[in-house]
Amino acid sequence: MALNRINIGLLSLVFAFSTLSAQQHLDPEYVKVTNERAAKIVTKLDLKNEAKEKAVSNIIAQQFRDLTEIQDGRDAEIKKVKEDTALAKEKQNEKIDKLKSKADESIAKLHKSYLKKLGKELSEEKITEVKDGMTYGVLPITVAGYNDMLPNLTAEQKDYIYKALVEAREHAMDGGSSKEKHGWFGKYKGRINNYLSKQGYDLNKESKDWHERVEQREKNKVKDSTAKE
Repeated sequence: MALNRINIGLLSLVFAFSTLSAQQHLDPEYVKVTNERAAKIVTKLDLKNEAKEKAVSNIIAQQFRDLTEIQDGRDAEIKKVKEDTALAKEKQNEKIDKLKSKADESIAKLHKSYLKKLGKELSEEKITEVKDGMTYGVLPITVAGYNDMLPNLTAEQKDYIYKALVEAREHAMDGGSSKEKHGWFGKYKGRINNYLSKQGYDLNKESKDWHERVEQREKNKVKDSTAKE
């Protein structure tokens, strides 16, 4: 019995030290940045509950840190493989693909766990706001852009655009940089444009006409503003 207690105590100490070690390797400045990014997202949720705000902010900030840990680890390992001149190019590519695949699996698990944690604190509507906050609001902005550019879109076409961008946002949430996040939306916008082209839209012409309309709108705003003065 005493031996069991000692073993349990030792295991607890090992866990405590490993947790402390994991926390200490984080750059305090980076921790501060993730906390600020999370707080900015949570402020817009307008939860009106200080305890909930803190809980949600901590969940989001930790998600940023966990993603970084996986992605930085992956990138460091890939760098080592690329620097290993003893490996043939084919073997290098094979190892790199495995490292990326392993990281993707870890990120997918983390994504699921993250949404589950948010689900304990927020409604689906608020979780959607968090997703938009993590991805610079690209989804609603893009949806509005397509609707403005193509005012005659059918309900089916609008649904396709929205669902494609929702899928893009799920990937973009896990992006390690602004460039990667926008890259996911760019990829899916390419799919949307291909779909719309098959639906008979001349997107080059539609885009040109739209920019002219937007430009004219801005000119009209300036005129109205000047007239009021």
